[in-house]
Amino acid sequence: MNVRTGAGTRAWTAVRRALASRGFRPWLSAGAVAAMAAIVVVAALLAVPEPETREGAPPPGFGDRRSAGGTDGGDGGPGDDGGAPPGRSRDAPDGIARAEPDRRASAVTPPVRLRIPRLRVDAEVQPVGLARDGTVAVPGDAAGTGWYRYGPAPGAPAGSAVLVGHVDSRTGRLGALAALHDVRAGDAVIVRRKGAPAVRYTVASQEVRDRDRLPGELFRRNGPPVLTLITCTLPYDREQGGYRNNLIVTATRVSG
Repeated sequence: MNVRTGAGTRAWTAVRRALASRGFRPWLSAGAVAAMAAIVVVAALLAVPEPETREGAPPPGFGDRRSAGGTDGGDGGPGDDGGAPPGRSRDAPDGIARAEPDRRASAVTPPVRLRIPRLRVDAEVQPVGLARDGTVAVPGDAAGTGWYRYGPAPGAPAGSAVLVGHVDSRTGRLGALAALHDVRAGDAVIVRRKGAPAVRYTVASQEVRDRDRLPGELFRRNGPPVLTLITCTLPYDREQGGYRNNLIVTATRVSG
């Protein structure tokens, strides 16, 4: 695979600078406390396509690969609520496509904690489903992550287990998955489960996609078992509703 060199640090630095330019003083290292001059609001929301049952391996290579074009998303921005897209409730997450749940997927061992030791990520995982308007829900607490419970779970024998999370929060702190901008090929990812052994993964790929054009294979229910982590990333466009892209990290299962 083509392991990127320095791209993650540059992307992460760009995120920090962009957030700071909008009034944030985010964490500069894991565990640091974010100071802020004023309360700002950033809803970092994810574009999730309708799940497909499609074979496929993790994306090849490792680095930023952008897809062409995009449509309006729905991230909020500092000092505004981003507005609700046409036909969607203002109470529901914006920019998240409708998804048809596989109810069978809920009868599995749920994940409870996500760890990426090198990045010092140690975040709670809670099951998430669908919002009232049929979009995929995202945890309100940026310090945590959400497992899409109508898809495969970490440790399932096949398919893509998806964890989602905010890149930043309304309190001025970066979200748990913001650290994905610094991920490297080969990084260990550990998912603890309720009443079952932890599942261990190794990071295989990272890419940037237009948030409205995510490939359906990210939510496949068959094929090799992988873990897919998704958060938002730059560019940020207030007039277009917020972050325009998603950062996607795929990890292959090692044990569990």
